[in-house]
Amino acid sequence: MNYKSTIKINNKTLDLSKPVLMGILNFTPDSFYDGGKFDKISSAIAHCCKMAEQGASIIDIGAVSTRPFAGEIKAETEWQRLSDLLTELRNTLPEIIISVDTYRASVAEKAANSGADIINDIAGGQYDQSMFATITRLQIPYIMMHMQGTPQTMQQNPHYDNVVEEVLSFFRHNLKRLKQMGHNAPIIIDPGFGFGKTVEHNYQLLKSLDRLKELNCPVLTGVSRKSMINKVLGTTPDRALNGTTVINTIALLKGADILRVHDVAEAAEVVKLVQIFQNTRKP
Repeated sequence: MNYKSTIKINNKTLDLSKPVLMGILNFTPDSFYDGGKFDKISSAIAHCCKMAEQGASIIDIGAVSTRPFAGEIKAETEWQRLSDLLTELRNTLPEIIISVDTYRASVAEKAANSGADIINDIAGGQYDQSMFATITRLQIPYIMMHMQGTPQTMQQNPHYDNVVEEVLSFFRHNLKRLKQMGHNAPIIIDPGFGFGKTVEHNYQLLKSLDRLKELNCPVLTGVSRKSMINKVLGTTPDRALNGTTVINTIALLKGADILRVHDVAEAAEVVKLVQIFQNTRKP
């Protein structure tokens, strides 16, 4: 698949000839950065509209916090949070590509039947053993992320002999599984910065991000305001926009196709400047 041109997502076309922005909407009370900020459907929809106006081609909505040591909620509660929001967002922005951030197959199926275009699974099919069968039956585009452990355990001494090779091996194995199962919809891969990785692991992955191109799938990176920035700079998520901009710039230079961000306007400036840099010929 020549993903560098376009990929079809339902009846929409995602143009990957230039980097794409995915705007984050956490409809949760306890996400690490913006938990509780958008706690009503009206404010959440207004924020999604703002992100779309600023340049987001994809809106990623989630109803479960996956920050380190986050508590788990029941699938029924997750869907109760998502259901009305997803319906309202689909009606308000019919042309936007909607991604639903869930690791549960039951929620993924309900989301797909309610207008979601993509399932974004932080567990890469490892948490819910029904996920691969479900997305294959639905033939829905899928974001496969790598995570070691669970949100409750992932930062308890994560270990790799070689983080880059192990993440590559994870994707190769599971891409093959999905192909054998008959999943033919687009698959996007996400190395999972901050999910079961130390700061060193994160920067090793970032430095070798171009290796993921070997898999011939679009590459998504989500570094927005994360601890790989805060721990280095001694800052906090609310003061990490500048650091996020720097890491997003590096990610684009290393081949990222999609940036998952809280701050769409600033990320759009990163994309524009990196494109100018890459397209300028030496004198």
